[in-house]
Amino acid sequence: MSFSEVRDYQVGDDVRAIDWNVTARLNHPFIKVFEEERELTVMLLVDVSESSLFGTVRQNKRSMITELCAVLAFSAIKNNDKVGVIFFSDGMEKYIPPKKGKSHILFIIRELLSFTPTRKGTNIRETLRFFNNAAKKKSIVFMLSDFLTGDYQDALNIAAKRHDVVGVHVYDQRDKELPPVGLIQMQDSETGARQWVDASDKQVQQYYTQQFQQHVQYCRNSFKKSGADLISIRTDEDYVRALRGFFTNR
Repeated sequence: MSFSEVRDYQVGDDVRAIDWNVTARLNHPFIKVFEEERELTVMLLVDVSESSLFGTVRQNKRSMITELCAVLAFSAIKNNDKVGVIFFSDGMEKYIPPKKGKSHILFIIRELLSFTPTRKGTNIRETLRFFNNAAKKKSIVFMLSDFLTGDYQDALNIAAKRHDVVGVHVYDQRDKELPPVGLIQMQDSETGARQWVDASDKQVQQYYTQQFQQHVQYCRNSFKKSGADLISIRTDEDYVRALRGFFTNR
């Protein structure tokens, strides 16, 4: 609620809303009038690390994140809200302050399509710390990432206390399951480390799936503990249905 104006006190008004300064100055009781503040600030925290380029079915994770950001940004601008963006990898890559207007949204989308990060890793903790220091006004925050990292619980707790935080977990089917294709050389896209693995080995497949599930479980637990919301969307799924279901449930 934000202050709108003062008016003459009328019988039945809440005496707690009396503006005593104006009342004393004019020697007549006046009451403060408040109205609901409708303008919101929407912040998009966008993972542009190297792992976001991974995709095996219809599109890679970064392409889906870009589409999701475009949908959220246009939805916000329809409500006359401000939209800002933070691109992050293992540090803050670029900050676009929140603004209104269609031209601003089109600028954001151009950046989403063309931005090239300077680093490859992922550091959600430092990104949330930067956002917590930069954001002075309460915002609706959408953090879009594959969340293939850890150690961000404390920073998420602080952000969720001050803002309405929604995590959007975007993942590929092959992040979760290793196809039985025999002996292959795998490379970590963020560290560059390589390793030969027998993808047909059941134990290797099981270990691969367990590693993914541990990351997902940490992500779910972290958002739940902080009181923030989380959506999981696979790159070959209909994200519109997932978003509609989420907002309907809220």
